[in-house]
Amino acid sequence: MDRPWRCEGGAITLHLRLTPKGGRDSFDGFAEGSDGKTHALARVRAVPEDGAANAALVALLSKTLGVRKTVIEVVAGHTARLKTLRIEDGQGVALDALEAHWGRQAGATI
Repeated sequence: MDRPWRCEGGAITLHLRLTPKGGRDSFDGFAEGSDGKTHALARVRAVPEDGAANAALVALLSKTLGVRKTVIEVVAGHTARLKTLRIEDGQGVALDALEAHWGRQAGATI
């Protein structure tokens, strides 16, 4: 299984499957979709209305990676469960946190 993120010119692109109204805010590992892509799995308590679930996801990711919310942007899948996020990471802080938090679970190298 590949990692659900890749580095692209000072930023990280992260593929993620979000479950809104999931009972808790957490990351639940990885899964391979029918398209063959690996996605990180996340759940948030927020409902999928008026961007609340996306905002909760950004807050959870910000806290987990130790970066500001303003450097995280949902770039695809605003109203879908499968999302693509872009994390601006000029100093490598987010990449180091991804490696520390998920690196062993994800398996393959970047």
